[in-house]
Formats: sequence, C-alpha cells, structure tokens
Amino acid sequence: QVQLVESGGGLVQPGGSLRLSCAASRSIFSFWYMRWYRQAPGKERDLVAALTSSGMTTYIDSVKGRFAISRDSAKNTVYLQMNSLKPEDTAVYYCNVEDRQQDYWGQGTQVTVSS
Repeated sequence: QVQLVESGGGLVQPGGSLRLSCAASRSIFSFWYMRWYRQAPGKERDLVAALTSSGMTTYIDSVKGRFAISRDSAKNTVYLQMNSLKPEDTAVYYCNVEDRQQDYWGQGTQVTVSS
C-alpha cells in the first residue's frame, strides 16, 4: 500500500503561482508513473501532467508552458509547479502514482483561481 498526502492548494489571483506537493509513504523509485489530475465541479477528472520513472514528462495542451511536474527522490515527493494561473485552472487536484501492481490516489487539494 501507498499513502499519498497532497498539499499546497489554496486561493490565488489570476496570474499567480502555486506549487502542489504529493508526499508518498515509500520510495518514489518504485513508481513507473507519477501523475497529477484535476476535477472541476460538474466535470470529469482529467489528466494534467505525467512523469515517468525515466524522467519523461507530458502535459495537456492547456497547461503547457505554465505547469511543470517534477520529483524529489530524497523527499519521496512529486510536485506540480503552476504558474500564470487562470480561472479555468480552478479544480481539485489529485496526485496519482502507479507501480507494477496498481495505482494509488491522494485525497485531493483544492485550487481556486479568482480575483
């Protein structure tokens, strides 16, 4: 089993930045994929960014150039740096990791972009 604890969400004005953190209960070297999803009210949960164990990253088009997914293996933590935030980025953000057996989810952290 893996426990994931997210933090870093909050209220920010348009154009602002936030950094989300996802702390894992075991070494992130064991994960094949590390991902961030988001779910806005009344909408499906969508993949935002992904990071493979080899370091490859992918992003949805709407966040390219603004968001960055990264990891700190020493801290067993995955990050999502979010810059130039827009109101349409408002959602609950979820961390997801996958090992060879299954995937695991965090509890989610609310991000609200509003003036």
